[in-house]
Amino acid sequence: MKTVIELFRELREDNDYSQSEIASVLGISQQHYSKYETGEYDFIKLAKYYDVSADYLIGRSVFDEKQSLDLVYVTRECSSSKLLQDILSLSEHGRKSVIEYVELQKIKEAKK
Repeated sequence: MKTVIELFRELREDNDYSQSEIASVLGISQQHYSKYETGEYDFIKLAKYYDVSADYLIGRSVFDEKQSLDLVYVTRECSSSKLLQDILSLSEHGRKSVIEYVELQKIKEAKK
């Protein structure tokens, strides 16, 4: 799995943007933005320190509370973060198969 630093740079380069262009969108200097790509600003460490998801830190959490994803269990043996990690490790085809299976299970259970 790629690091946040790798993703920041990859997203910027894949969209043919310079650091200056992204910095302008964010209203910060290019030097300030480069600190995100070099890992000098590491909000993942902050999320781990507070035991919350990065989505929670940026206001995109599906949870109303600041609980860690590791604390949400799908089953007794499997946390939601473990399940998500396993799904994301699959190929795109594998991930689509999981989604199809879940949709079939929802239909099946709705008929009960």
